[in-house]
Amino acid sequence: MRTTVRRHLGKVVAGAAIAVTGTAVMVAITLPGTAGADDTAGRAGGAAASAAAGQQGGAGGAVPPAVVEAAPAEGDRGTGHDPLTDDEIRRAERSALSRQMMTAGEDVGGDRGPQRLGVDLAEPDAAEADDPNAPRRADVTYYDYRNDTLVTRTVNLATGTVERTGTQHGVQPPLSPEEQTEAARLLIADPLGAGLKADYRDATGKELTSPDQLLLASMVYRAVPGAEPAALDQCGEHRCVRLLPKVKDGPWIDARSLVVDLSTRKVSRLAG
Repeated sequence: MRTTVRRHLGKVVAGAAIAVTGTAVMVAITLPGTAGADDTAGRAGGAAASAAAGQQGGAGGAVPPAVVEAAPAEGDRGTGHDPLTDDEIRRAERSALSRQMMTAGEDVGGDRGPQRLGVDLAEPDAAEADDPNAPRRADVTYYDYRNDTLVTRTVNLATGTVERTGTQHGVQPPLSPEEQTEAARLLIADPLGAGLKADYRDATGKELTSPDQLLLASMVYRAVPGAEPAALDQCGEHRCVRLLPKVKDGPWIDARSLVVDLSTRKVSRLAG
C-alpha cells in the first residue's frame, strides 16, 4: 500500500485545503519512492507465481542467486555524449572559476566566490552536431549573490580553456544543496521559524537547532503580484525559496507559507 504520513498536531486539514495559521502544519504527503497499490499487487503476484513454479519444478526449477558485479572503472575522460567523469568535473570547476570571479563574487553564505550550482555536459555547437570527434565541453553554472547574476562558463575539457561566458538576470534554476541548507538555517534562526521548530518538537520530542536534523527539498519562489507582502516583490530577481522540510525517519512539515529570500537573507510569510 502507498505509505502516507498524517500528523495534524492540533491543526485541521480538510480534504485538499490546507489552513496555515500561526505555525507550520503537518500535512499528508505521499513519501517519494514508495510504490502504488497496483505495483505492490503486481510484485506480490509475481512472487507467488515464482514460488509456485519453483515448487512444481523442484530443485531444477530453482532460480540461482543474483550476482552483484563491480561497476566498471571510470576513466579520466569520457567520449562523445558520455556523462562527465569525476575527473572532468573537477577540471572544469578549476578552469571555470577565475581569480576575478573568486575575488568579486559572493556565495550564499556571504563568503568570497560565487555559489556553484552544477556542472553539466554542454551541447555541441551546431556545426559539430554530427562530428564524432567534436570536443567535449562542460557548462559550469554559478549564482553570484553580490549582484544576483546567473553565470555560465563553458569549458573545453581537452584544453581547459573557457570558450564563452554567459550572464543572466532573473533566471532562477533549482537550488543547490548548499543553498537549501542555508535557507533552512535562516528559517530556523528567524522568529517566523517558530512553527517549524514547534512541529519538529511535537514529532520528535527534540529541539530543532540545525538543518542537519532535516531532509530538505525546495521550490524556487517568484513574486506574484498581490499574493505576497512587499518584502517579496523582488523574488525572481532575488533568489527566493520555499522549503519542503521532512523530519528524518518522520513526517513532512508544511512550511510553504514561508519564503526565504537568500539575496537579502530575510524570511517572510505569504499573505492569505
